[in-house]
Amino acid sequence: MNQTLAKGLYVAGVTTFCTFLGCWAVLAHQAGTQSSRKMTMADEEFAKKAAQGGMAEVKLGQLAEEKASNDTVKKFAKRMVEDHGKANDELKEAAMKESITLPTDMDSKDEATYERLSKLSGEAFDKAYARDMVKDHQQDIAEFRKEANSGRKDSIKSFAAQTLPTLQDHLKEARQMEQSVSGSAIGKGRRQMPPSQPR
Repeated sequence: MNQTLAKGLYVAGVTTFCTFLGCWAVLAHQAGTQSSRKMTMADEEFAKKAAQGGMAEVKLGQLAEEKASNDTVKKFAKRMVEDHGKANDELKEAAMKESITLPTDMDSKDEATYERLSKLSGEAFDKAYARDMVKDHQQDIAEFRKEANSGRKDSIKSFAAQTLPTLQDHLKEARQMEQSVSGSAIGKGRRQMPPSQPR
């Protein structure tokens, strides 16, 4: 009798353990699938955001080519139109390979920046544009670096890695441009000050 009970308890124990193990394996697989899906979604999010950001850089660059009064700003703006135009085409190719549909318009934040800058002109425009370009490229570099290091979709990850050095170069130029426009304003301010009269 005791032997039969022991066998029954053993079988029940083994069955419970195997059921638990099976449930754990299913849950672990689901968690892994969800995590992988989240990573893939992160690639898509990055691609969409990069496409909108690239469009904004081109549109803002075109605006700066028209409205800037400083030659350094005009030169930088021209480079933005060329480099980001080229990057946008490369991103479209990468997105097609990964079956990602990219947006065709800028996001609302960039639209608002465009509206704000379009109302400025001369020195005020130069300063605001330079400041925005420094801030934008700092954010872009962080996002592109993250995708280059941890992206899951090869074409998108490769696009981020290849574009990153150009963005770093843009940031360096944007900082020089910002110094140039704020420095010229200080210089003009100094020249305009009347000489002090001896008493």
